Amino acid sequence: MTMQDSCCSVSPYFEIHPGKAAAFRLICEKYVQWSSREPGCLYYGFSFDGDLAHCREGFRDAAALLSHIENLRPILHEMGEVSELVRMEVHGPAVELARLRDVLAGMHPQYFVLEYGFRKDIAV
Repeated sequence: MTMQDSCCSVSPYFEIHPGKAAAFRLICEKYVQWSSREPGCLYYGFSFDGDLAHCREGFRDAAALLSHIENLRPILHEMGEVSELVRMEVHGPAVELARLRDVLAGMHPQYFVLEYGFRKDIAV
């Protein structure tokens, strides 16, 4: 089966520092607001399990994900002040992941190569 989906999804997990949940959630609101303006961002949101947070991110392709990183660069440090990145997964086709490896290397993500599937473009 030919893979035609170029979507890259990112799943960072953050452990929120004690007493910093409210500050973390304010940062989440800002990140969602900034990300919502990106034409290549397919979805973006945060979910929680106690003091563990997950950011659910999907982008049209590697170029859109790299654009997202540049968009958030001025405020990326804020998340590190109130939490610790404990895990990061990046999912996508091999050709797209290859474009991300150097840029994301410092975050030590685990890469998952998309081999089977499809994606529907659904209007919101």
